[in-house]
Amino acid sequence: MARYFREQDIDEFRECFYLFARSGQIRTLDELTIIMRSLGMSPTIQELKKYLKEKGGKMSFADFLDVMHIHSRAEDLPREVVDAFKAADPQKKGTIPARQLRHMLLHWGEQLSAKEVEQIFREANVSPGGQVQYQDFVKIACAPVPDYY
Repeated sequence: MARYFREQDIDEFRECFYLFARSGQIRTLDELTIIMRSLGMSPTIQELKKYLKEKGGKMSFADFLDVMHIHSRAEDLPREVVDAFKAADPQKKGTIPARQLRHMLLHWGEQLSAKEVEQIFREANVSPGGQVQYQDFVKIACAPVPDYY
C-alpha cells in the first residue's frame, strides 16, 4: 500500500487506526466508521458494512490501508464538484453568484428544499446577494456528516 499513499499519510492512518482499534484490529462497524470519518472520508453505512464483510468481519492495519485505497479512489466528490464549477467559470474567477448557486441547489439534480439551502448557506457564511468562493463552499458542503444508525 505504500505505493498508493505518502509516508506521512500512512503515519496518520496508523495513528488513527491504533487510537480507535486498540486490539490492533477493527472488529466493529462503529470502529471502522469512526476511523474513516476521522480521516475525512464519507463512506455510507452500506459501504462500511461491505468493507468489513469483505475482510471477514475484522481488519488488520494492512487490510485497512487496502480499504482506504479503494474508498479514496471511489470518493473524490469535492474534486468533481469543483471541476464542474470551473467548467462553468470561463473567466476563472473562482466565484459564483449566491443567487445562481441557490437556483442550482433548488432545481438541479437531487433538489434541496429552501430550508436545506438556507441551512447550507448559513453554515458556509454565504450572503444572499454576494459572491461565493466555490472551492471553499465545496469543502464545507462536502464535509463528512455523521450517520445515526
